[in-house]
Amino acid sequence: MGELSCALNFVEGNRVVRVIIKFLLVFALALGGWALWWVSHSLPLTAPTLDLSVEPGMTPRGVAQAAVDSGVQTSADMLYWWFRLSGQARVIKAGSYELETGLTPYSLLAKLTRGEEALRSVTLVEGWTFKQFRAALLKEEHLKPDSKGLEDTVIMEKLGQPGRQPEGRFYPDTYTYAKGSSDLKLLLRAMHAMDKHLLVAWQARATDTPLKSADELLILASIVEKETGQASDRSMVASVFSNRLRLGMLLQTDPTVIYGLGERFDGNLRRRDLLADTPWNTYTRAGLPPTPIAMPGKASLMAAAQPANSRALYFVARGDGSSQFSDSLDAHNRAVNKFQRGQ
Repeated sequence: MGELSCALNFVEGNRVVRVIIKFLLVFALALGGWALWWVSHSLPLTAPTLDLSVEPGMTPRGVAQAAVDSGVQTSADMLYWWFRLSGQARVIKAGSYELETGLTPYSLLAKLTRGEEALRSVTLVEGWTFKQFRAALLKEEHLKPDSKGLEDTVIMEKLGQPGRQPEGRFYPDTYTYAKGSSDLKLLLRAMHAMDKHLLVAWQARATDTPLKSADELLILASIVEKETGQASDRSMVASVFSNRLRLGMLLQTDPTVIYGLGERFDGNLRRRDLLADTPWNTYTRAGLPPTPIAMPGKASLMAAAQPANSRALYFVARGDGSSQFSDSLDAHNRAVNKFQRGQ
């Protein structure tokens, strides 16, 4: 009887173990199913769009807490363990992220590991001055205004170019940036872009160019940018100024005078302004001005490097955006009478 009792107890014990195992398996399957549902289920947000900043060196737990603090309505511990169990917690990238309705734990982790930062864009226009560039950047609400209140000279120092004038040194283009990034970083990118485009243009310069350096090419390109009303005239405008430089003639270009007047310019250029001497007045001073007068684009850089092959020394606006070019003063005066005076 004792042996039979032991056998029955053993069988009963095995039955309990099997029940427990089955329970655990069912529980594990249920937990796994719930986990799969959770990682693919949209998380409630406190707003349609949230900003999440992941700082360099932030731990996975810190990232999970930052997500919850930003307005993701879930458990920070659950997010943390999802990061850990996924095996990708260590590849989460620092950056500024935008979280939108429909976000799931799975899509959140994918965004963080791929570094899909929230990007904005700003367009810096050809022909703008550095002052206009700065004003445009300060209007970007998602760009950190680290340059605000700084003198131009200080900005150039921070960009690694102490003693260099900023005018003309930044390439006009559309730039994307991560929300919360520094405007100085964007300026640095624009500066490097101009260095690159200027080098390409200088290396492609015509063999008979009167320009002595890449800096002179940049200055001439800025004048071409401001003087060109129609893109098809750009190389001829560059030809006029190149021909004048070869002959030692005054450039006599109004945009340089206006630049030299600065805040004194009220929108109307008068004869007394043309006679008011400044370093940028090309009516009173020979050669190129000391600095560019604007930010030239690629087309103006290439026009300054490879101007049209002409003998033109003058041009006048026709009134439709294009210009009439002349080789002699007599021909120029006739063009002025026709297009400006209606004679």
